[in-house]
Amino acid sequence: MAYKILKIDPYLKNYSNDIDLRMESYFNKRKELLGKNNILDFANGYKYFGFHKIKGGWVYREWAPAADAVYLTGDFNGWDIYATQLTKLENGVFECILQGDDALQIGQKVQAIIINNGQVLRRVPLYATRVVQDPVTHLWCAEIEDTLKNFAWTDNNFKPKKTPIIYECHIGMASEDYKVSSYNEFTKNVLPRIKKLGYNTIQIMAVMEHPYYGSFGYQVSNFFAASSRYGKSEDLKNLINTAHKMGIAVLLDVVHSHAVKNTNEGLNEFDGSSYQFFHTGSRGEHQAWGTKLFNYGKNEVLHFLLSNLKYWQEVFHFDGFRFDGVTSMLYHDHGLGSAFSNYDMYFSLNTDIEAITYLQLANELVHAFNPNAITIAEDMSGMPGMCLKIADGGIGFDYRLSMGVPDLWIKLIKEFSDENWDIFKIWYELIGRRPKEKNIGYCESHDQALVGDKTIMFRLCDAEMYNGMSKNTPNLAVDRAIALHKMIRLLTSTLAGEGYLNFMGNEFGHPEWIDFPREGNGFSYHYCRRQWSLVDNKELKYEYLNNFDVAMLKLIKKERLFSKTAVNRWLHQDDKVIIYTKGDLVFVFNFHPQKSFQNYFVPVEKAGEYKVVLSSDSAEFGGSDRVDGDYIYKAEKTEDRIGFGIYTPNRTAIVLKKI
Repeated sequence: MAYKILKIDPYLKNYSNDIDLRMESYFNKRKELLGKNNILDFANGYKYFGFHKIKGGWVYREWAPAADAVYLTGDFNGWDIYATQLTKLENGVFECILQGDDALQIGQKVQAIIINNGQVLRRVPLYATRVVQDPVTHLWCAEIEDTLKNFAWTDNNFKPKKTPIIYECHIGMASEDYKVSSYNEFTKNVLPRIKKLGYNTIQIMAVMEHPYYGSFGYQVSNFFAASSRYGKSEDLKNLINTAHKMGIAVLLDVVHSHAVKNTNEGLNEFDGSSYQFFHTGSRGEHQAWGTKLFNYGKNEVLHFLLSNLKYWQEVFHFDGFRFDGVTSMLYHDHGLGSAFSNYDMYFSLNTDIEAITYLQLANELVHAFNPNAITIAEDMSGMPGMCLKIADGGIGFDYRLSMGVPDLWIKLIKEFSDENWDIFKIWYELIGRRPKEKNIGYCESHDQALVGDKTIMFRLCDAEMYNGMSKNTPNLAVDRAIALHKMIRLLTSTLAGEGYLNFMGNEFGHPEWIDFPREGNGFSYHYCRRQWSLVDNKELKYEYLNNFDVAMLKLIKKERLFSKTAVNRWLHQDDKVIIYTKGDLVFVFNFHPQKSFQNYFVPVEKAGEYKVVLSSDSAEFGGSDRVDGDYIYKAEKTEDRIGFGIYTPNRTAIVLKKI
């Protein structure tokens, strides 16, 4: 069958058989799983497994096909591991019914006991919705709660904005205090900041429970449990409900690409076997990450993961997901060391068709539950069709992260002085993407700020940041950094995608790096927090960057720039100038370190009058006010082009609008 993807991208013509294979796998697996049923009815594992209040008592069910016997132990039976045995049903399912409404009580701690070939294994129930660590024994166990009980939601009519402007955030490090912050503190203190800045979406990291805090939430142990480090499940629901009241959508950073190796608190060897959820042997091990890899060809695994997505949507009202580690899922070698320089690399024996099928099913499910949901793929390989409709031969994501863009900026800043930046390379990296596929552009996420690396602002300033951020302290290095920070953000946000992302605090140039408390740093929280006092201090220059971020986002939204294509571009390598138009706006960037240009010709599409609507050189943004905001520029037609002359100060971005 000739799918639309082949017309959208003519380079795929020679790979039509591979696209057919992709789609055949999807349709066959879908039929095998669902028959004539709805995918939403299939993904209800969390309503059957785990702990549920029933009339006159409680029911607990577990899936453990390799287990010889399963017991439930905990506070309710004095931790007698053999007192409460589950009955074995069909297909590896075990069940017990506890008589009496108070047979289990909210807050009681429990564990599953798995008997496998004489081994007695302590495990955390697979569908546990709250998992805590005992402060004395350090063992992890489930804590009884009723996440399916009614919460007073007030967001029935909420819909995410079609063009996401994303504030990537981590609950635990969102406080300035030396501690793990909470859902409630984030709701009270950080959500109002996000609203004021102008972001319409938050992407929350590290929500799914993980035993090691320093993993940034990417080594998940308990897929249905909201991390207990930050508070109760109800607190997370309140955070999301409050965000919706503010008009802010909430995305979950979901990790279905791998799982933590731990056996006492994770999925690994839950029933005593190595193959319950994961591939066996080397295929089940991610050598670079030290984690376990899911077997996406196994129906029970698909049921678990798809149920997990629906759970976070239905129970917590998440508006969608950023899928972590998609590149690792797509290829048997996980894309390690691959440049993906030709199409053959996307369609080979190295491609994991089963993983692609899972991602297609996942996107179908998420959008079936909520047609307005947003799904974002973290894929650096550029797999064709990632963000095309499944019916067109695609994988079904709404957006792909523009992962090459932050790599470009870091490389330029690290390896080249800005007078040697390649203007053409910057342009083509920012505009390059698959036809008809949407991207989320960004300069830096959490990845660029992890220990061993630095934020863009800190890399530009380095040690000068410690002494040069006072408004009363002239500092050329800091002035350069502030100027380039603003230009990089404006250029990226208006060129690199149909959406934009920023990591918490980077909008005001948060200093230093991120380092979680660990043995190597004396378990310090110094680098694992956000210093909001820096931007709140009117004596410091951080305020300038924050002001610019607000103005930039306001312009993007007002002019609906994500829905418009950059055209009529002018690039000049020696002058270090980039000019382009979007709708009625014209963007003029002068990256030159020293040269300001008098009467620089600005080509535009339409004759008429133009006025400055944003200048990175404005005093409120830490600039020198060298751009006249009141002057009217008249674009006139010459023999071969339309345009006007303008004064372009060095290291300045100017946006003009046709009036």
